[in-house]
Amino acid sequence: MITLTRLDGTPVVVNEDQLVFAETTPDTVITMASGQRLMVREHLADLIAQVESFRRRVNSPLASSGDTAHG
Repeated sequence: MITLTRLDGTPVVVNEDQLVFAETTPDTVITMASGQRLMVREHLADLIAQVESFRRRVNSPLASSGDTAHG
């Protein structure tokens, strides 16, 4: 999940897997899989960077669930 900022300044947490597309109109508008649209303050490049960073963290070998072999 990534944290973005609505135009009124309030933070909103978004499941990045539900993003269908984003566009600049000139504000950044995100369309979710549900069809809901969300306008945010972040520029398109910043949105992309947040999604990439999140996916790197989640897919990192260090991001394991903490399971270890006992025995």
